[in-house]
Amino acid sequence: MTRIIRARVDSAALRHNLGVIRRAAPDSRVMAVVKANAYGHGLVPTALALSDADSFAVARLEEGLQLRSAGVVQPIVLLEGVFSAEQLAEAARQGFELVVHDPLQLTLLEGYAGTHRFTLWVKIDTGMNRLGFRPEDFPRAYERLRALAVPALEIRVMTHLARADETDCEMTREQVARFQALLPLHVPLPGRRREDRADRGRFVTSIGNSAGTLGWADARGDFVRPGLALYGVSPFANKIATDLGLLPVMSLETTVIALRRVPRGETVGYGGAWRAERDSVIAILAAGYGDGVPRHLVSGAPVWVAGHIARLAGRVSMDMIAVDVTDQPGVLVGSPALLWGRALPVEQVAAAAATLPYELLCGVSQRVPLELS
Repeated sequence: MTRIIRARVDSAALRHNLGVIRRAAPDSRVMAVVKANAYGHGLVPTALALSDADSFAVARLEEGLQLRSAGVVQPIVLLEGVFSAEQLAEAARQGFELVVHDPLQLTLLEGYAGTHRFTLWVKIDTGMNRLGFRPEDFPRAYERLRALAVPALEIRVMTHLARADETDCEMTREQVARFQALLPLHVPLPGRRREDRADRGRFVTSIGNSAGTLGWADARGDFVRPGLALYGVSPFANKIATDLGLLPVMSLETTVIALRRVPRGETVGYGGAWRAERDSVIAILAAGYGDGVPRHLVSGAPVWVAGHIARLAGRVSMDMIAVDVTDQPGVLVGSPALLWGRALPVEQVAAAAATLPYELLCGVSQRVPLELS
């Protein structure tokens, strides 16, 4: 069946971008972030395409269960952790690794009556002020975890960077310094006596998101946690993906479904927001805010139509947009168009919508079919 709109996901580009991340952080393992339906790219197909990742990170238990049901065997980290005894028991059954960021989660672990030994990631709030134990509260949280009736398989530590996308901002160095200052608190290696200082190991760490991994050599850790970069999008405002060697993964493709001749002086669309300054040809594309094209995309925003960049004419409707193709005589009903992809970087479209690429990618609606290539 011919689809007039679709989101094409390039699995080879996903694997290429994973390679870019590995080369940028050769001493780190990769925890691929596939939360939020893999940033709109399809949770299960994305994870299967990234089978060489060392582990996966999701936000919530339900996302992890989808991966396990699809046969994903790599470690899966629940970035928000669990919030009830029932969730904890299910996480144990599935062998999930847990982020611990709140005293409630310490209490749940202390009350756990099972036998599973969790790998626990203690989140330290070094300045994001969202989730995590403040540095002064970390030692007590750590001691509570060491005292669990069922010892953790391993206790690891992580933090999250607030401004790593700003490469001239000192906050990232300050966050890393706060984090590193806690690491001399060594942990016993599994199977060793706590009293034997000679057998003490060190924390496994995770710091770098996409921006931290690609922009800050000292902000990576033993595991990096790339999200946006895996999907071929630059985390930096002054760069696009190709500047970093990344390949865009998603192409939001649609079709010209009508052509309109609009005389000079007439308007197009709701509110008459666009007025023809000359006799014009307007292409109507099957894509609107019901598909994930942001309603606040400004008139004049770029749209790729039949091999050339054209401009949005007026407001985004629920199911369609109008594009000025007056200077493109080769456009026909049925001609291909692109909202974003390799020929039109999503970073540019996001700028025209005064938003972030994350929102565009995650916002593609369920009625748009995903096609993995």
